[in-house]
Amino acid sequence: MKKPKHHIFICCSFRVSGEPQGGCAKKGARDLVQYIESELSDRGMDDVMVSTTGCLKLCEKAPILVVYPEGYWYGGVTEETADAILDALAEGKSADAYLIA
Repeated sequence: MKKPKHHIFICCSFRVSGEPQGGCAKKGARDLVQYIESELSDRGMDDVMVSTTGCLKLCEKAPILVVYPEGYWYGGVTEETADAILDALAEGKSADAYLIA
């Protein structure tokens, strides 16, 4: 496996018990993971890895997506937002309209 250029982390609200309880899970984060994986494949962006995370403690801005190594934090991510984020990532930019940190 080659080292990914970007790593996208998507909060899926998992807690220590393993149960998704927070805002991200309730607002479709798991479906978002599948959507982004599919989009990356369709776009030929094989240098991007996607992982789910435990709770990122920003439930009020759910769903949360973080891009590393850039450190871009996005909130309220939908499929439409994800498209804009991936477009920007492909151009080496951030999707500023959706940044929360």
